[in-house]
Amino acid sequence: MDAVSLLLSVLVRTLSIYSLILLVRVLLTWFPNLDWSNPVLSTVSSITDPYLNAFRGLIPPLGGLDLSAIVAFLALNLAQQLLGSLSMSLMGSGYGV
Repeated sequence: MDAVSLLLSVLVRTLSIYSLILLVRVLLTWFPNLDWSNPVLSTVSSITDPYLNAFRGLIPPLGGLDLSAIVAFLALNLAQQLLGSLSMSLMGSGYGV
């Protein structure tokens, strides 16, 4: 049980880091003159765009505003919450035996 709980905790932490990278990516879209061929920006884009594209296919932009990022953040936050709760419940049930 401890290994599974530890794995879930690492996964929650990884999703948290990914959320920060995703936030940086969304904020960078506010600057249209950025050079996306920059290695750092290109890496951020290649890490986050596949995830964002999944939601862009579901929600079209409304008046030039891309709302799919909001849904992507909500889905990521929900996954973090569920995995965190599962991790805590496994930790709690393992020590009660």
